[in-house]
Amino acid sequence: MKITPQITADKIADYLHGKVSQAELVDWAERAMMDADFEPADAEMLSDIIGRLGLADVAEFGLRWQDCEEFRSRRCARVCGAAQ
Repeated sequence: MKITPQITADKIADYLHGKVSQAELVDWAERAMMDADFEPADAEMLSDIIGRLGLADVAEFGLRWQDCEEFRSRRCARVCGAAQ
């Protein structure tokens, strides 16, 4: 399955709303990075964001609320910028 900015944003939202655990988010991100089936136009951004999500369970790289907000902003800028 292609990983899109919307799928990534939905996963982050699910995590923030307690629908998935940190371990589930990390597992999804690690599998997404191994498959690396990203939309070509968004590959660099998605690789950066999903790679970071995959490290969320490592103490030195813990996932903060601000990180999720930044990821959402980047996704929005990409999608909203394309619509203009």
